[in-house]
Amino acid sequence: MAEQRIRALALCVFQHHGKILVNRFHDPVADQTFYRPIGGGIEFGETSREAIVREVQEELGLSMKDLRLLGTLESLFFYNGKPGHEIVQVYDARFEDGQVYEQSQIVGHESDGSPFTATWQGSLSFTEQSPLVPVGLQSLLKDAGILG
Repeated sequence: MAEQRIRALALCVFQHHGKILVNRFHDPVADQTFYRPIGGGIEFGETSREAIVREVQEELGLSMKDLRLLGTLESLFFYNGKPGHEIVQVYDARFEDGQVYEQSQIVGHESDGSPFTATWQGSLSFTEQSPLVPVGLQSLLKDAGILG
């Protein structure tokens, strides 16, 4: 059995016209779809700020600017039938290339090379059946004036 541990994670919210860029996931065990902003694990010896810059570059091949920390969330969850525990640093930033905002979707690649498609979604896209994760993120973004 794999060791259970707390994972340090950095996510970045890119916003455009009241929408944020998210990746769509599906949990086959719970048969539930959910959305999460771009990002990933913080490596040992790396700050969360360095991690999010690296993750966005690795996953999307894009650079960012105006990076700012919005807050920290603690997430306890089940995915694929297994418990998870994450401490999540949530950032806001802008893409250096303004043309990215004109694309309805952006193709990226996970660390294992598998492709994914990130899309711009507004607050009405996130429901109990297809939530924005981690828990508390939608409230954090609403309080920051990013999502209505």
